[in-house]
Amino acid sequence: MTRRQSNFAAQPLMVLVLAVASSAMWAAWLGWDQQPDVHPDGSTTGPYAAWQVIGLVLTLFAAVYWAASHRYFVGAVAGTTAGLTVAAFYDWSDDASGLFVIGVGMVMLGSLAATATASALIAAAKGGGGRVMA
Repeated sequence: MTRRQSNFAAQPLMVLVLAVASSAMWAAWLGWDQQPDVHPDGSTTGPYAAWQVIGLVLTLFAAVYWAASHRYFVGAVAGTTAGLTVAAFYDWSDDASGLFVIGVGMVMLGSLAATATASALIAAAKGGGGRVMA
């Protein structure tokens, strides 16, 4: 089995691994904080603090960097996007207004764009951009 064939065969596994890892990272960083913060003036923010979202992004970037630098581009993009989308859907689905679907869609599109861009930049930086394997 050539390097190209073994990489192609491992892509579905990497999608699954990164999807599970992304969902677990969501749970670790954002899953435990469910209540909005009420300030003394009566305004509310949250439920997530900026440091939680930044921590999630940095942790996810480490996983995407590893996958993209090992030429698992499909896994980096599809796995991370799928994991975050499923986690957001599960976390927000108890919203009675139904508007959570818009937020989930924004998470899906944002994570798709961010991971695709990051993977392309990593490939270019590593010098393997011309020989991307599916």
